[in-house]
Amino acid sequence: MDYILKKYCPRIDFDSYEDFFENFRIETPANFNFAYDVVDEWARVEPKKKALVWTDDTGEVREFTFTDISRLSNRMANAFRRQGIDKGDVVLMILRRRWEYWVCAMALCKIGAIVVPATIQLTEKDIAYRCNLAEVKMMVCVDDDYVCEQTEHALAQAPTVQKKIVVAGKREGWLSFDELIAAESEEWERPTGDDATKVDDIMLMYFTSGTTGNAKAVEHSFRHPLGHIITAKYWQQVREDKLHMSVTDSGWAKFGWGKIYGQWIAGATIFCYDMLKFKPARLLQVMQDFKLTTFCAPPTMYRFMLQEDVASYDLSSIQNFATAGEPLNADVTMRWEKFTGKKIREGFGQTEGPVLVATFPWIEPRPGSMGKPSPLLNIRLIDDDGDFVPDGEEGAICVTKLKEAYPPGLFVGYYGNPEKTQEAIGGDCYNLHDMAWRDPDGYLSFVGRNDDVIKCSGYRIGPFEVESALVAHPAVIECAVTAAPDPIRGMVVKATIVLAKGYEGTDELTKELQNHVKKTTAPYKYPRIVEYVDELPKTVGGKIKRKLIRTQDGVLD
Repeated sequence: MDYILKKYCPRIDFDSYEDFFENFRIETPANFNFAYDVVDEWARVEPKKKALVWTDDTGEVREFTFTDISRLSNRMANAFRRQGIDKGDVVLMILRRRWEYWVCAMALCKIGAIVVPATIQLTEKDIAYRCNLAEVKMMVCVDDDYVCEQTEHALAQAPTVQKKIVVAGKREGWLSFDELIAAESEEWERPTGDDATKVDDIMLMYFTSGTTGNAKAVEHSFRHPLGHIITAKYWQQVREDKLHMSVTDSGWAKFGWGKIYGQWIAGATIFCYDMLKFKPARLLQVMQDFKLTTFCAPPTMYRFMLQEDVASYDLSSIQNFATAGEPLNADVTMRWEKFTGKKIREGFGQTEGPVLVATFPWIEPRPGSMGKPSPLLNIRLIDDDGDFVPDGEEGAICVTKLKEAYPPGLFVGYYGNPEKTQEAIGGDCYNLHDMAWRDPDGYLSFVGRNDDVIKCSGYRIGPFEVESALVAHPAVIECAVTAAPDPIRGMVVKATIVLAKGYEGTDELTKELQNHVKKTTAPYKYPRIVEYVDELPKTVGGKIKRKLIRTQDGVLD
């Protein structure tokens, strides 16, 4: 048990959070490569160990052992190599949740090529931008009319792209994944010498959501997967040989958080439901039918599932529920516990790293709190002058002591942007520009992005606290709280709200919601402006575009 974990962690069992925080360590070999040292190694020591269970909306189910993934990735590595992909080349993949993603990602990892995951929602402009910035040499796309058409238009503006492969179908002018992999041998030798990968080589690039300008290409090295031991083993609490599901598209860092790296290191079986559209009742049915053991989804999905009859589904097999991506409102976790008997454990982080703050096993979840800092990163809250803030006061979440010991899992740069890289991690402190406060017991509570905090009549108001108060009302599914201009107060609190079924945005409801906030939190924080919308503006990664709402309201950042 825990064979792979014990190769890289001197200790894996701890008596308390304090023991965990003080004594957890990761040892990284100079030539660590996830595909060889995790996937192929599991295949060697436990040939029948199950790696992936995959299903889709049609009800098709496919199961893969680590031996299957090892052999298929060998075939695909040969295919990529035959098509001109070598160490250091960049391949952009838009594969939704197709099982072929795991095969391609492991094949490219074996070669030492750089993977750029991307979402199916990207437009022609988005794809061309990514290809040109990252100097992409090959595209691998799912057989989807929108994705392939946008890609074909984009490639006319992206001269570095030489080949394109289509997965789960055939298209004129595209190479076929099925034909390529079928024609190749399962034999593949790990490269040596200059062709071998080193732990500090670049393995992966994620593009950020681009909420504050053009998306940045976040570089992760071959060390990165080991940082997700914390994410999977100690936050999501995956179990060896048990099914774990994280709900995310392969184009996002949350996929790396929940559907590949830490989970396979811990020996868990990844469960993937390749749904074309999120339907809360259908997801609940899948969770029940496949008897998952651990589960992770964004807060918004929990909120929409709570619109269904959660109590009618048997979710008793699930031992741990987790969430990340947006702050979790206290009302959601309390209602979820009422129906399932289990709390939701929150995690916090960025595309730039693994989980940074989380509700670890020894910590009792507290509604409204993210949990406590990861032992891998020296997390401190810092004010504008660079000083540590005392308990109860807001500060920017920062990763400190970078020069003392650079944490495994944290990004190593922004591709093509040395100035931004130097600004972010060139010193001893990486400032996330997310605001939080710490209580006397060491729990951190999220306030909001630094530029989302509202300054009104001399008060500083964090949007998350007001949003939490609003979603506790049954009329509200989700909302965004922002600043709006006011001729007298300068700025006031505005709430943009998506209503639950059966509610209408009347003046009476507005007054009811305002009074609800006054009773739930400090009265001065209530929204003086309330707007009802069918949906909130979001990035392709699903994060609310509060800046866009502020801009539309005439607030200049």
